[in-house]
Amino acid sequence: MTRAHRPLRFLLAGAANTAFGLAIYPLLLWSVPAFHTHYLVALGVAQAISLCFAFATYKIGVFRTRGNVAREFGTFSSFYLFNYAANWAALPLLVELAGVPPILAQLGFTALLIVGSWFWHSRVTFRSAGILA
Repeated sequence: MTRAHRPLRFLLAGAANTAFGLAIYPLLLWSVPAFHTHYLVALGVAQAISLCFAFATYKIGVFRTRGNVAREFGTFSSFYLFNYAANWAALPLLVELAGVPPILAQLGFTALLIVGSWFWHSRVTFRSAGILA
């Protein structure tokens, strides 16, 4: 696959990342009894695991860059840290005040992330000249 196939690879990686990210949060909620009441701790654990999984799929499978791992991971993480901060602020409001189930609230955040991530990662995170294909 060439550079022209990058948007397709991004969509495929995004689908895998989304499926993984959506699965890990409820899996943690359902499988760890302490997370039944500590859903924000489950959110933090799920986000950390998902971040590492997503970085690997985008770096290796989509943008195929060489080197720059520390810079790319820092830039990659900054996008998600901003979104995580918004998520952490809004999730308790949605769950506790609005009565939205935690899983449904997470679905809404995921939809917003999909659009923003293409623009950020293609133009900022993986912009280096060391791209394989």
